[in-house]
Amino acid sequence: IDLDTARQELEEFIPHVKNISDSSIKKMAGRDLMRFKEFKKQGIAVKFGRFTQKENKQIQKNVEEFLSLTGIDSAEKLLFTSRYPEDKDTIHRLKTEHQFCEKISEGIPRPWRLIYYRARKMFDPNNYKGRYTTEEKEKLKMYQALHGNNWKKISELMSRSNLSVAMKYSEIKSPINYGAWTKEETQKLMNAVKEVIRKKLKTENPSSALSLEESNTDPWIDREQLYQTLPWTEIETKVGSRYWRQCKQKWNSILTSKLTRGQQLYKDINGLQAKINLIKRLYETRAEDANEVNWDELSNAIGDFPRAYVMSRFYKLKVTSVPLWKSKTFSEIIDYLYEKKLPELEEKL
Repeated sequence: IDLDTARQELEEFIPHVKNISDSSIKKMAGRDLMRFKEFKKQGIAVKFGRFTQKENKQIQKNVEEFLSLTGIDSAEKLLFTSRYPEDKDTIHRLKTEHQFCEKISEGIPRPWRLIYYRARKMFDPNNYKGRYTTEEKEKLKMYQALHGNNWKKISELMSRSNLSVAMKYSEIKSPINYGAWTKEETQKLMNAVKEVIRKKLKTENPSSALSLEESNTDPWIDREQLYQTLPWTEIETKVGSRYWRQCKQKWNSILTSKLTRGQQLYKDINGLQAKINLIKRLYETRAEDANEVNWDELSNAIGDFPRAYVMSRFYKLKVTSVPLWKSKTFSEIIDYLYEKKLPELEEKL
């Protein structure tokens, strides 16, 4: 089908399709459109955002089955073929013959590209190499000076993932202030966040951007927008004296303060009641994974707050209340909170 028709048909499944390049639309028309239509017939919506545990298991199953089908002896060879130049031609031929794109995305209602990137992240042994040594940091600075921001090239030289080298360089590229935030730094951060959201709004909704331009007061954008994913490396550059993770943590701190508007939500009786309500609501969902929870509805359990704020409250609750929570599944954590923590909180209340 022609490009305009492809874009029009994809718009039913991908609301932001107008922001996708022509070349990506062509690929999606071939790899995704028929899949999306099949999922629609089954009443399944196309998904974005964090992958669920169930989806991760499906990706693992798809990769293992494809390896078994083709005889390729490792997921790294399949997904990082350029690391094995001597086997490159054979692997490419097998991937074409056995319909790699279709097989890898089987049973997962997401764009193929996102599934492929997730598979690469799951099976890349370079993602799990621990802290950078002083020697590695020096090498990273040297490679960046030679190759610029070609993170693919640098990741091969460093035997680290693309994302890992990009983020680590972001942290070490300039002198960083690790002390308390000054008023000037905080103001720079708030201005930077406002600027990137304004730019995003201008692209997506010009009328909203206009109202934002006219407002100089604190509530210059709705609270859900403030809690959206932001381009932290861009914000880091605008702030200048802090790396991206510091900016993100500080912004979340500022945002939490703004949203509570001085209310002492987690003190005394209100705090106990909020935790009790949150545990009960989570238990009632019977969700097997955090991504199956409708966090927007749950926000009513502790007040009129964005879902990300509610999620952060849940995270704090499980970390402080559930022993060995990292080794438990989401449903096991909820069961523990309901069976052990809830009676304790109700008695305290």
